[in-house]
Order: sequence, then C-alpha cells, then structure tokens
Amino acid sequence: QVQLVESGGGLVQAGGSLRLSCVASGRTFSSLIMGWFRQAPGKEREFVAGVDWSGSTYYGDSVKGRFTISRDNAKNTVDLQMNSLKPEDTAVYCCAADSDWGGLKGLRVRLSGEYEYWGQGTQVTVSS
Repeated sequence: QVQLVESGGGLVQAGGSLRLSCVASGRTFSSLIMGWFRQAPGKEREFVAGVDWSGSTYYGDSVKGRFTISRDNAKNTVDLQMNSLKPEDTAVYCCAADSDWGGLKGLRVRLSGEYEYWGQGTQVTVSS
C-alpha cells in the first residue's frame, strides 16, 4: 500500500506560480513511478507530468515549458512547480503512484488507469 498526500494548492492570479508537493509513505519511494493529473469540473482527468525512478520526466502538451516535476527520494516527495499559470489550469490536482514499469513507459505514464495509488487532490484556482 502507498499513501499519498498533496499540499500547496490555492488561489493565484494568471501569470503567477504555485508549487505542489506530494509526500508518499508505505513503500520504497525510489521504486515508484509518480505522476500528477488534474481534473476540472465537467472535464476528463488530464495527465500533467510524470517522473520515473531514475528521474526521467514526462509532460502533458498543455503544460510543457511551464511546469516542472521533480522528486526527492530522500524525502519521499514529488513536487510540481507551476509557472505562468493560466485560468485554464484551474483544476483539482492529484498525485498518483505505481511500481515503476518496464516498457512503453512514455505511453503508460500518461494513462490514469496505469496507476494504482492516488491522493485526495488539492485545488488550484487561477483567476484572470
């Protein structure tokens, strides 16, 4: 079992920045692949970013160049630095985890169904 707890959400003006953090417990963190997803009201869950055990990163097209995912295996945390925020970034952001995979990682990391463990989420609201 893996427990995930997110923090760092809030209200920010367009163009501003926020940093989300997710702390994991219950399994060896370094063996996990970690992802961030978001879901806005009335919309499907969307892949935001992922990072594997080695630190390789993956990003959704809508956030590439603005968001940065990072992990600290000593602290069991994965962070999402969000810059140049836009109103369309408003959503509940959830951290997800699974045992790191072998093949097709670049594809699988973007699929919410590939992750076994999920946090409760944190609200991010970007005002125009």
